[in-house]
Amino acid sequence: MSAPITPLGTVSRVLRAHVAERPDAELLVCDDDRLTYADAERRSRVLARGLLAVGAGRGSRIGLLFPTGVDFVLAWLATARVGAIAVPLSTFSTSRELRDLLARADVDLVLGMREYRGNDYAAALADAVGSFAPGERPIAAPHLRGVWLDAFAALEARAADVPDELLDAIEDDVTPDDRMVIVHTSGSTSAPKGVIHQHGPLLGHLDALNQIRGLHAGTRLFSNSPMFWIGGLAYNIVGALVAGATLLCSAATDPVETLDFIERERPELTNGYAASIAALVAHPSFAGRDFSSIRSGNLHPLLPTAIRPTDVELRHNMLGTTETGSVCLMSGDETDQPEHRRGSFGMPVPGLTPRVVDPETLADAPVGTIGELWFRGPSLMEGYYGRERFEIFTPDGWYRTGDLFHVDTDGFFYFHGRRGSMIKTAGANVSPLEVEAALSDATGGLAVMVLGVPDPERDQVVAAVILAEPDTSPDLDAVRTELRARLSAYKVPRRFLVLAPADLPMLSSGKPDLQAIEELFA
Repeated sequence: MSAPITPLGTVSRVLRAHVAERPDAELLVCDDDRLTYADAERRSRVLARGLLAVGAGRGSRIGLLFPTGVDFVLAWLATARVGAIAVPLSTFSTSRELRDLLARADVDLVLGMREYRGNDYAAALADAVGSFAPGERPIAAPHLRGVWLDAFAALEARAADVPDELLDAIEDDVTPDDRMVIVHTSGSTSAPKGVIHQHGPLLGHLDALNQIRGLHAGTRLFSNSPMFWIGGLAYNIVGALVAGATLLCSAATDPVETLDFIERERPELTNGYAASIAALVAHPSFAGRDFSSIRSGNLHPLLPTAIRPTDVELRHNMLGTTETGSVCLMSGDETDQPEHRRGSFGMPVPGLTPRVVDPETLADAPVGTIGELWFRGPSLMEGYYGRERFEIFTPDGWYRTGDLFHVDTDGFFYFHGRRGSMIKTAGANVSPLEVEAALSDATGGLAVMVLGVPDPERDQVVAAVILAEPDTSPDLDAVRTELRARLSAYKVPRRFLVLAPADLPMLSSGKPDLQAIEELFA
């Protein structure tokens, strides 16, 4: 059985509780912008009244087209306070992708920036849905009835039409089972799915995660995860809000500015993707930086030398999915593990009950046997927007993740890839993860990808992408020799492709575009 999660109510109630206890504590510091809990309450209150004045309210779906920063947090808070549903929109989206997301989630209003780093969102939205006058509905997104870009001041001016007492009454009427957010997720080839999370379950889930990772009132967390994806929104923003902690983020493009920021703000925890701080680690000033305040986190290069892992595979990894409200497998133990626990993803978190199931028989897989990971429990998503429950869950409420895992005798989970990503070559199964680990070692730690590409004789052959600049490209003959010493012959890639990191085809979701990569091999 899953452990119970703490009932916390709604976003408004959590925010007001922290304002009462620690009004001057900082909720967010992003580069030079600082937002205390009192500031967040005051500024999002005015914006929430403006949303009510233009017709938004309980159940409205409000698209948020902001990069990581104060404006995103304020817009999300205001949306939650009026009982509306936030629909974060990736700032990487093309106009075609925006059209799809707006229509897929039946977005009523869009709040956002007009331009960011050369991206013209006004033009992208106009291209996505066409121009429409007040009172009209664009055919491409028939629910859309307003786009407010760089419009906080205009919405705040409309707030005068709505008294504070009305907002208070509306906030009090929002319940823990009201929908808080629709976060879109997609695999490398599938269409986006709008994952629905409610106030109570998501807040309770992050409270449970905070207890494991040690995020408490006053703790300072640095993360580089975009706020419009589940990691940045739930694990970082919601997590910090629930704890009464401070979230630190930087949108600077100059590594020196980000390094200065981290050194100045002295985080205690870190979270994100190690690959995305490669520019920081590579900077000449990195070695001389004082990051002694950091005591934990998965951005291992930022950890002080005394607690930095010598082999990251001997530290527990963690699994997060949009459907489980960010992290679902983790461990609070951040010490080196024994060799037999290499590659562990920890254990399920409270609020989620796991099963590892044989995909063919649907029976529980024995200990040590690979099967598909299923979850059930109060922390799970409500469902996918626009999809019926029977399409998503088993009759008894299990969500099938599509991830392949095995469990050891101590209850630790180990990842083997996505169901369907296993390579079938001449009748043999090959795990891309196993080949990637060997290939990364053989190339001196370069970033690599392994996938199966069609082959008329063998069904599929193992293919490898190595990310390297032209002047650091490895000797492929030497790589093959090294792999033959480590892997069975059928696991050694038959096809290699060396690409500069900037040339790897990517989706706007931040994941590699497998179809486009397969076409490169063709």
